[in-house]
Amino acid sequence: MSHKHAHLLATIFTDPPTGNLHWREVESLLHHLGAEIEHAPGARIRVVLNRVEFFLHHPHHSNTCSKHDVKQLREHLARAGVTPSTYGK
Repeated sequence: MSHKHAHLLATIFTDPPTGNLHWREVESLLHHLGAEIEHAPGARIRVVLNRVEFFLHHPHHSNTCSKHDVKQLREHLARAGVTPSTYGK
C-alpha cells in the first residue's frame, strides 16, 4: 500500500473524524483495496469490498466528505476487515 493510501486509511480511523477528506481520494483508496464500485440511483454508490456490500453517498454540494460520511465509511471498512493495523500502521 502506498504511503498516501496508508495515511488516508489512518486518517479515516482517527477520532474525532475529520471533515476534510476529498471524495476522489476515498474512491481511489477503495479501488486500491480491490473494491467493486457501481453508481446506484441518486448520489448513492454501491461498494463491495471483501464480500461485504455497503452504500456510500457521494457528497452533493462539494467534493469533501462530511464527518458523518467519514464515520460511516470507517464502520463499513471495519466490517470488511480493513483497518490501519491490517496494513501495518
